Amino acid sequence: MRNRSTIWLSIGVLALLHGAVLTAHFVAPYDFAAQDRDLPYAPPTRLHFIDARGRSHLRPFVYRSVEQPEGSGHYVEDSSRAYVVQFLVSSRSGGRRLFGVDEPASIFLLGTDAYGRDQFSRLVYGGRISLMAGLLAAALTLSLGLLAGASAGYCGGWLDGIIMRGAELFLALPWLYLLFAIRAFLPLHISPAQAFFLLISVIGLVGWARPARLVRGLVLSAKERTYVLAARSFGASGFYLLRRHILPQTLGVMLTQAAILVPQFILAEVTLSFLGLGVGEPVPSWGNMLATLQQYSVLASYWWMFLPGLALVPVFWIYHKLADSLHEETL
Repeated sequence: MRNRSTIWLSIGVLALLHGAVLTAHFVAPYDFAAQDRDLPYAPPTRLHFIDARGRSHLRPFVYRSVEQPEGSGHYVEDSSRAYVVQFLVSSRSGGRRLFGVDEPASIFLLGTDAYGRDQFSRLVYGGRISLMAGLLAAALTLSLGLLAGASAGYCGGWLDGIIMRGAELFLALPWLYLLFAIRAFLPLHISPAQAFFLLISVIGLVGWARPARLVRGLVLSAKERTYVLAARSFGASGFYLLRRHILPQTLGVMLTQAAILVPQFILAEVTLSFLGLGVGEPVPSWGNMLATLQQYSVLASYWWMFLPGLALVPVFWIYHKLADSLHEETL
């Protein structure tokens, strides 16, 4: 029961997380490309409940950030006027956003970057690229692994030999360097949408070998069971046997593999984008948001630029808890 509770809790948290990034236009207070050139590298906005006169407020409010002296990079709060945080506010595009404040104040929960772009908004929008790349690449890998493993295990013979030798080759290769090599031969100047689907294809095609080996072992075991032999003796086709009796045996392993592969592929996308081989600016991903840390001045002075990297920690932890629980449940 405990494992099942952990599984459903993990799935629920991940569903909320992925739902938030898919509705980034509502959750994020600003557009990912919106710039405020007067506030480069502004620190995270502080939420207040007690004003400068010592009075308490039920609703949170912020003060406007002002750079003093101008061009110094040092920001202070102008406490002459409080700006209440409002919910379900109208956006400039005509839709609704979850929260915001009246101009000229701004609410930057995770600070801003060199162009004055809100890091929180870019983090939420960037999750569309990083998290969805992990999901879609894992789906591609598992589909290929299921097809290759089922074919090798059920058909056997020369087909089994070819597929398994290919799997051993892919397992022996360092996948990260293989990704670099494949991506290096592909065009650099492509649109963000093309880069996104290119990343999914490259990452997804690299990792099929391990799921294929696991599926092959399960298929070899399942096809010798008595109910499968009985169904075959009654004239059942190979496709029917695979669909009805054999492949359902692989469901637990495939779900566990999905929970393991998704964070690996998220990290692969982040690594490639960090190195400039993924989705490029101005479209955000967690990888190209971290790319600014390659500059020592940013690394040493603006701690909030690390936060997209810290966002990976709870995501990976939840996926690994889900993988452990699924593995124990299938034993």
